Amino acid sequence: MEERSAVTTKPADIARIRNIGVIAHIDAGKTTLSERMLYYSHRIHRMGEVHDGTATMDFMPEEQARGITVSSACTTCLWKDVVINLVDTPGHVDFTIEVERALRVMDGAVGVFCAVGGVEPQSETVWRQSEHFAMPKIAFINKEDRPGANFSAVLDAMRTRLNAPAAALTIPVNEGPGLSGVFDLVYESRLDFSEADLGTTVTTTPANAEEKETLRPWRDVLLEKLAEADDVFLGQWMEGRFTEDDILQALRRATIARTIVPVYCGSALRNIGVQPLMDAVATILPSPTDVPTVALNGKTLPASAAPDVPLAALVFKLTIENGHRTSFVRVYSGSLKEGDRIFNATCKKQDSIGRIFRPHANRRENLPQARAGDIVIVTGMRHAHTGDTCTTLGKDILLEDITHYEPVVTIALEPRNTEESAPLDEALARYSEEDPTLRTSIDEGSGARIVSGMGTLHLEILRERLLREYRLSPRAGAPQVVRRESICRETSAKAQVDKMLGHEHLVGAVTVTVSPMPRSSGTQLLLPDGLTPAFSESVRASLAAGLQNGVLAGWPLVDVSVTVTEVATLNASPAGCAIAAAQALKTALEQAEPVLLEPIMRVEITAPEEALGAAVTLLTSCQGSIDAMGDDAGRKTICGHAPMRRMFDFSDALRSATQGRASFSLLFDRYDRPAHG
Repeated sequence: MEERSAVTTKPADIARIRNIGVIAHIDAGKTTLSERMLYYSHRIHRMGEVHDGTATMDFMPEEQARGITVSSACTTCLWKDVVINLVDTPGHVDFTIEVERALRVMDGAVGVFCAVGGVEPQSETVWRQSEHFAMPKIAFINKEDRPGANFSAVLDAMRTRLNAPAAALTIPVNEGPGLSGVFDLVYESRLDFSEADLGTTVTTTPANAEEKETLRPWRDVLLEKLAEADDVFLGQWMEGRFTEDDILQALRRATIARTIVPVYCGSALRNIGVQPLMDAVATILPSPTDVPTVALNGKTLPASAAPDVPLAALVFKLTIENGHRTSFVRVYSGSLKEGDRIFNATCKKQDSIGRIFRPHANRRENLPQARAGDIVIVTGMRHAHTGDTCTTLGKDILLEDITHYEPVVTIALEPRNTEESAPLDEALARYSEEDPTLRTSIDEGSGARIVSGMGTLHLEILRERLLREYRLSPRAGAPQVVRRESICRETSAKAQVDKMLGHEHLVGAVTVTVSPMPRSSGTQLLLPDGLTPAFSESVRASLAAGLQNGVLAGWPLVDVSVTVTEVATLNASPAGCAIAAAQALKTALEQAEPVLLEPIMRVEITAPEEALGAAVTLLTSCQGSIDAMGDDAGRKTICGHAPMRRMFDFSDALRSATQGRASFSLLFDRYDRPAHG
């Protein structure tokens, strides 16, 4: 996609920076909305379309072919003297890590909802992800031109399903196929968007008497919610003395305090309603100075690039190009310059800054310096990994890491000949470095490469990239679910070691107790007090390694508590106690009724009433359970759970059983045993 002049390289005042992410369910229109924002801010001079494979932010061939976002893309644009660092995130659940690491470095977000589909499952997931980061948000209800669009229903769903304090700021004019503009509730005006210049020209007309009657109940609700959310505005509202500027200032305070979520509407594809949303990004969402950053030691980091302020930056994404690491970095305080020596506080190693770039999808603009509030690409950091904190040498600053997700589907890849083995291993190592949700290992028996990911689409994209980027097409086995092991009862075991290993005499005795924990608890290691560091570290490392290899099929253990009740250190050695701990753990696990667990997925099916019975029958035939049923904009919604291994062909089966009238989504819920069957 061609672009206009790049954003000025002059450092922006931090208060004029907005770092925002665009989040939503797949196919809600995130990328189409992002494309309009770039066009209206003059970052590009020609709109690309997702359905044509020409969208600026979907630059990977796999994205263009499918019309979906696979990898989060960053760009920068200028809107009314405000610098907007924009991240377009994937909507498909297989690429949740892309959303997570984008949200980790954003100061605010725009949640996009379909006016017909409403609050869909992945919308709910990404919204709750943003809540984890206490992120101020505004919302855009898209596709208001579609048949069945229901602005009020989506607002209600946001309030009930997301518990969001949603308040409309614009409402549609002639909702549905006749959509012709939006009403602005703050200024009581109508906004029309010219078709002749793709919506660039916005005509504002004061609402007439009849239109004001339509707007009055909506505006009253807005003012009441704003008075509830902001104490300053409450006084102004009760006295009946406030201006439009007072409303906007109160909206900004309440949005940053997360006591209100302003909601806008329109149709990005029809170029309607986008500019009011961009105004809201610039005037309502927070700057880096409005969202304090706190290190893990509790110290608040100032959003300042002053010379005496130490660097605090987070590596939130990593790519490897021609063997060289390229790091996507959010700078929270201080500054980065080419050639700087910095300290990676996560891995405790020094690194050097090579070149610094401002990203624009798959293009870059060289910068001499990155300052607090900036999101940039940095070369030269050899030790960087996703989630690492970079700081000034000699400073004790560590930022919160990025959450890692467990893969649920695995495939076996076999090179077609010996010449493919080394390139395949090199490619898989690179992809695993770039994507923390991708895990690879080698099966010692068959020599196959075992690759685990977040879903079948995730692994399909991997295979397509292998072919496109490395010209490799390894044989692939059928997808299998990733399993885990756990136990059903508490038991204890003791092991003693007294043997010679070479010239070393290994002596040790350890007693452990293993206990089951509630589902999704992870694992827990408890050691007795009083152990020396050498004994403690050896025993802990041995037990942690043992929990990675279960006694049934070698899967990692989950939901298990391991308590070391005794370590006999008299005349013992740390190495001897480590061996004894591993043996005791294995014996205890074998006696604790070990079980295999599998991924249990949250299933949500939407179908017309006449297809409801077929959808329910199909779900139960897949060992699924139904938790709830309801109505959503005239269609029936089924919420339940089912084992992942029964869901590989569910999409085709559902389409066949309902004549293509039903849709569904899957979200990982937990590792467990199936409810029945």
